[in-house]
Amino acid sequence: MRSPRSPSRRRRDIQLAYLLLAPALLFLGVVFVYPVGWEVWTSLTDLSPLKDGSAEFVGLANYRHLPDDDRFWWAAFVTVGYAVVTTLAKLTLGLGFALLLARPFRGRALVFLAIFLPWAYPAGVSVIGWYWTLNPPTTTAYAPFMGHVKYAVDSVLGFGAWAFLSVALFNIWRGSSFIAVLLLAGINAIPPELFECALLESKSAWRRFRLVTVPLLKPFLALAVFLSLTTAFADLANVWMLTAGRIVFPVIGTHAYFLAIKAGHYGPASALSLTMVPVLLVILLVLFRLFDPPRQEAA
Repeated sequence: MRSPRSPSRRRRDIQLAYLLLAPALLFLGVVFVYPVGWEVWTSLTDLSPLKDGSAEFVGLANYRHLPDDDRFWWAAFVTVGYAVVTTLAKLTLGLGFALLLARPFRGRALVFLAIFLPWAYPAGVSVIGWYWTLNPPTTTAYAPFMGHVKYAVDSVLGFGAWAFLSVALFNIWRGSSFIAVLLLAGINAIPPELFECALLESKSAWRRFRLVTVPLLKPFLALAVFLSLTTAFADLANVWMLTAGRIVFPVIGTHAYFLAIKAGHYGPASALSLTMVPVLLVILLVLFRLFDPPRQEAA
């Protein structure tokens, strides 16, 4: 029987681990901590290129003014709606694709390639293709048809509905591919004996899925939901490109962009963009507490 390691040996192992992690931590400090720290400091000042002189410290004034801005509440409402709709759709499609690919069948390699390609293909090229398809900027054979579809959707759901639908469809198309690959890796990591035992216990596929597959995939589902919400909350590039810069529905990212770049209000824009951080941290905490609760130690 192997003897337990001494406290001094454990201490040396921990020190060695931190030493090996030091380069990665330094890199993260340069590319992540500094920009976030600068944005936090900017949110506490009145920094603006339109102002003569240096920036002055204003404390939490930029944050206190946000609740009084109707545009902030509208952008927050659209952002939450966009994040919820796209996350539910991506999770449903991604889980369905993962369950499909988990079973052997003829042509599975081609199906996997078709599902994996939207995520693997460069996003910049994909979004341009979607823009030319859904919002043709020039006269093409299908441009009149797409124009009628856009007019019909905006007439029924309100102005900007087609733009919202265009961005949501692209996000779902690309994001469901990534979630499918992530959940497929999770399914492959589960010992097949567990599924064989579940098959002996119940012949109902839905019951096995609900009582066996979902509980075993909970950590992967938590990560998939968090990554989906993160990309949706911070989705600025796709909204901008799929509307050709004509933002007919605002999200937090586009509203912050206009405040900073167009209006020159760096402080309020930084405060606006940082409002997403505590929301995402709370969501992350809730997800992992819900899907991976702390284990009770035996007495």
